[in-house]
Amino acid sequence: MDYKLAGSALVKKAFNRETLQRIPWVPFAGVHAAKLLGIGSEEYLKSSSHIFNGVSKAVELYKPDGIPVVFDLQIEAEALGCRLNWPDNSPPSVISHPLQEGVEIEDLRLPGAFDGRIPVVMDAAAKLREKYPDIALYGLITGPFTLALHLMGTDIFMKMFEDPEDVNKVMSFCTDVGKMMADCYIRAGCDVVAMVDPMTSQIDPASFETFVSPRASDIFSFIREKQSLSSFFVCGNAKQNIEAMCRCKPDNISIDENIPLDYVREVALANDISFGGNMRLTTVLLMGTPEDSQREALDCMDKGGREGFVLAPGCDLPMDTPSENLEAVTDLVHDEMRQGELRASAAPVTEVEKLDLGSHWHDDKVVIDIITLDSASCAPCQYMVDAVARASHPFGEKVIYKEHKITGREGVQMMASLGVRNLPTIVIDGNIEFISQIPPVGKLGEKIGDYLKSKKAD
Repeated sequence: MDYKLAGSALVKKAFNRETLQRIPWVPFAGVHAAKLLGIGSEEYLKSSSHIFNGVSKAVELYKPDGIPVVFDLQIEAEALGCRLNWPDNSPPSVISHPLQEGVEIEDLRLPGAFDGRIPVVMDAAAKLREKYPDIALYGLITGPFTLALHLMGTDIFMKMFEDPEDVNKVMSFCTDVGKMMADCYIRAGCDVVAMVDPMTSQIDPASFETFVSPRASDIFSFIREKQSLSSFFVCGNAKQNIEAMCRCKPDNISIDENIPLDYVREVALANDISFGGNMRLTTVLLMGTPEDSQREALDCMDKGGREGFVLAPGCDLPMDTPSENLEAVTDLVHDEMRQGELRASAAPVTEVEKLDLGSHWHDDKVVIDIITLDSASCAPCQYMVDAVARASHPFGEKVIYKEHKITGREGVQMMASLGVRNLPTIVIDGNIEFISQIPPVGKLGEKIGDYLKSKKAD
């Protein structure tokens, strides 16, 4: 019976697209595990013992079938010389880009198992493997496009058109870094190597096929040769690239709430690939109730079905996610009777209270609202906020911009008030302009200039 299978066996059966009685549950407890220990993210992510104890606590509470060792997309960037900013309640963010600051790609050395925080993470992985032989351990590596953006900054988007050869050179280097990290995780005993490349949601299918597909395919082929399983994680509105992701031949793709789960199910299974996701992180798991969380999980389970589906949050769990919400999901996953009760009962209807934006606008200034998950922890959000800051700078006080994080109530209300449906999104003077796509700074600057001209004309 599937209900009695060890977690790792259940995850592997799902990855093999077998039809299961019980859907596997994989909570992405990254820095949320630090919260379980009562410490900050920096202290947590720099200590092998803290990572081991935090994941162990998450296993104790949430009884997962699989779990990541860490969820930190800055490990490789830091080892390559990027400076990091360390908030207390989220993973670090990259604040310097060596290839934008005079360093040449030829000057960069491929990091190894003993560089930066890599040995810290691998030591924790090996100890977790020994303690939990029956849980599927996920080793997360930074995808080549996201790592290239960490190294090059947002200039990469313009260089993709102006100097594709240079971008390809950086992407090849980042692919080698990815294979090195994959090998480290496999040697440490991880069952699944997940390539997390959130920035691929920011490019069109043609660019994806040109710059990402060859490298992603190379990494997944490498993992397959090592007789391990692979997953392709993406966040943001990457719907346009799901088919291309499947053609890269991972064993699994995992998505967030920006992409309809039933669409991903159809595309993934048609390509003989398993899939996972996409529970809402903030509006449900962070700010909802245990019953809200159970209903969200059940909705995902019903849409995902029992063939090749892994239930998981859409991305790294916010640090302050209430434990009782995740424990409620665990209870639901293991209780078919509770699943039936929820299906038979109507869910309460809740409406987000919208804000009065009457005083929000200015007759002589352009107002830019950036709706994000949280730029401190979400790479696409971070680089979108950075693009707005850079594009706004030449206009001085004529432009007002603000980030609205949906990890807080105000951000959720602003998202609803402006009619935003996908993250991250740029709204200019109340008009949705850039949806889950980071514009080149020059293009955004021109757009801001057009808005200012229209105000003068009025």
